[in-house]
Amino acid sequence: MGYNCFDVAESDHIAHVVMNRPDAFNSMTADFWRELPAIVNEISDRGAARAIVLSSTGKHFCAGMDLGVFSSVNDADDLEVGRARAQLRQLVLHLQDSFTALEKARMPVLAAIQGGCIGGGIDMVTAADMRYATRDAYFTIQEINIGMTADVGTLQRLPKLIPEGIAREYAYTGEKLTAARAYELGLVNRLFDDHESMVEGVLAIAATIANKSPLAVMGSKQMLNYGRDHSVQDGLDYIATWQTGMFQPPDMLEAFAALSEKRDPEFDDLPEVKRQL
Repeated sequence: MGYNCFDVAESDHIAHVVMNRPDAFNSMTADFWRELPAIVNEISDRGAARAIVLSSTGKHFCAGMDLGVFSSVNDADDLEVGRARAQLRQLVLHLQDSFTALEKARMPVLAAIQGGCIGGGIDMVTAADMRYATRDAYFTIQEINIGMTADVGTLQRLPKLIPEGIAREYAYTGEKLTAARAYELGLVNRLFDDHESMVEGVLAIAATIANKSPLAVMGSKQMLNYGRDHSVQDGLDYIATWQTGMFQPPDMLEAFAALSEKRDPEFDDLPEVKRQL
């Protein structure tokens, strides 16, 4: 299937999703918001991929929301005020869901970031499992610079990834967070000298993940996300319940056999998800 904002390729259990509008700095058009969740949900539901790499093209990773999307907010001018505001709320929730799809994907999402990651770009990458960047990359919570409050995930997820006071500073000032500082804070896992080496390196990390049991990786992602939002005791209770149903011997036996035979393990893919009966 062809997309206007993305190129998608899949091999060796790795799905590579690439933003492909470099001349527009990969700004987020209406097509972007439709295509991203559709792509991620399809990959997750099919279950053949065991990791998703999200990368970009050109000088900047993403310039944030395309101005044309902002203009669509005024489409409800002929509605009664309460109904118009209700419609706007639904739009914001829809945009949020586009990035929550990354978080809900059954396999890890690795974001590879070069140049500017601005506005909605931060909303997007904070919903990924891990972030990697070139040394020239930077992050800007641009919304505050244009007179609005960021509303698609940055303010909710960033304080869970870096110290809250530092997240607040960048949210209030709109100043650039450099890649070096992002690495110091733990927002970025690794730094690379250039875009090519970064994509190569992130695909290699994805390949290591893809070599593990996809059921165990999915369980790890579920537990990490749940533990982020709940108490330690809640998380312990949840993993105990999860293991009661999900912990089965075949993948562990295969892992031990592969180790003893000095070969790569072979695991079944995740079962396909049927969204419709």
